[in-house]
Amino acid sequence: MCAIFGILNIKENYHILKKKALYCSSLMSHRGPDSNGIYEGKDAILSHERLSIIDIKHGHQPIINSSQTSVLVMNGEIYNYKYIKKNFCYDYKFTSNSDCEVVLALYDKLGIKFLDLLNGMFSFILYDIPKQHYLIGRDHIGMVPLYIGYDIKKNLYVSSEMKALIPVCNTIKEFPPRSYLWSPDGVIRQYYYRKWFQYKNIEYSPLNYKIIERTLKQSVKMHLITDVPYGVLLSGGLDSAIIASIASKFIKLKNNKKSQKKKLKSFSIGLLNAPDLISARLLSKKLETQHYEIIFKKQEGLDAIRDVIYHIETYDITTVRASIPMYLMSKKIQSQGVKMVLSGEGADEIFGGYLYFHYAPNMQDFHEELVRKLKLLHIYDCLRANKAMLAWGVEIRFPFLDKNFLDVVMNIHPKYKICNRKKIEKYILRKSFFKYLPTTVLWRQKEQFSDGVGYTWINSLKKLSEEEISDKKFSQAHIRFPYNTPGSKEGYLYREIFEEIFPISGATACVLNNPSIACSSSTASKWYQLKNISQDPSGRSLNIHKSRS
Repeated sequence: MCAIFGILNIKENYHILKKKALYCSSLMSHRGPDSNGIYEGKDAILSHERLSIIDIKHGHQPIINSSQTSVLVMNGEIYNYKYIKKNFCYDYKFTSNSDCEVVLALYDKLGIKFLDLLNGMFSFILYDIPKQHYLIGRDHIGMVPLYIGYDIKKNLYVSSEMKALIPVCNTIKEFPPRSYLWSPDGVIRQYYYRKWFQYKNIEYSPLNYKIIERTLKQSVKMHLITDVPYGVLLSGGLDSAIIASIASKFIKLKNNKKSQKKKLKSFSIGLLNAPDLISARLLSKKLETQHYEIIFKKQEGLDAIRDVIYHIETYDITTVRASIPMYLMSKKIQSQGVKMVLSGEGADEIFGGYLYFHYAPNMQDFHEELVRKLKLLHIYDCLRANKAMLAWGVEIRFPFLDKNFLDVVMNIHPKYKICNRKKIEKYILRKSFFKYLPTTVLWRQKEQFSDGVGYTWINSLKKLSEEEISDKKFSQAHIRFPYNTPGSKEGYLYREIFEEIFPISGATACVLNNPSIACSSSTASKWYQLKNISQDPSGRSLNIHKSRS
């Protein structure tokens, strides 16, 4: 994972803009602490901050193709790059073993119509030097962040994070996931579409637990392609446990082949005696991982609020709550020399894992909420995980969001996934991997990360907000913040900090602030069974939640 920064449609002396590019790009050096590089042309300047993960020696960026006709800066990983090389780009002269270079090869071969061939997480800027055209693209979920903005002279800026646009732009917006921008027509278009986006168009496939198991194992194997030390996040919940179990099996298999005794490194965080810590501790023994347990104190977390909002670039309550422990954990992971981790994000969105899914009125509402949640991951869970981890230079990958796995699971009839009082959430995922995990983990109820790190963590955030934001101040929230007006003192506190750091037109609009019950979308919060329930993103707001501490 890295950071990219570009200036396009240059309207002034590019020597002046080069200095701006170098400075702005350096504001994201935490994402790419290993090296940096810059390409400068009369109509484009592309900068790159590199975190070396694949082809450490030769994968430096910007990458220029062998014919010197196109140049690329890219943030992310293309997991199927070997397949692409073999089947589409066998006659292309590669200059490195970097997974990113296949983007240049595909552009040479197919023009701009190649993005849906990529299976990975990415954002990139490709510049065609002779034609002075550019192509901007982002992955199918938005696992990797990307923003664009303009200055007063209408120069176009592209950046991995908002903070790098603040010194130069007067307006910014998020570049949408699943999309690309081709400069000759100047229109942002969606390239990734699946029939299962709409309930009526689902191409139902038979429920097959073996296919679910096999496809996820294939995804994990692809996500383990790396040239650096790696590990897994182990919350002790179902999703991370399955990923850790699969990864552990692959390591043991490799150990047997090479007669070595390497162990998978696993990491968990929480307050003292937090539910996640206890569960992860037991699971790590079962999986025989080299386990690191990070115990943080409430004050340590509270002291990090401003730094975390600076890094994650959002004021969403759920995201801030969960990002703080993840930010603290990332620092510990980096100190152990680990540069890449696997995580379980995405499983709840494709299997219906949040507790509020128990209240779905029918199968159509259930499936449509899954799709809504998937399409919102780029501003919630993926944003949190990506930016909180990369604050300390640690790449995070999401095997559940693999394109092939999504197509398998999202084409399963919702009747098999829907949960209720008699059927636990994510039942078919649990059954697909029942041989992998102890029953205490296999049948553990969904626990949101911000709850699982310790139930008193959220209480301490609410208490701080009460102390920091007076009743008078909060009563005037609609005057100070007419757009996305905070509905609680906690929300007011985060919004106030955010606007101090990001005082630029469009920044607040990059964050949704819709009503939510236990992490629901605003649409699902209106389900009739939820109408009398408090609008709080914590899963503990539902009476179906089983408290463990």
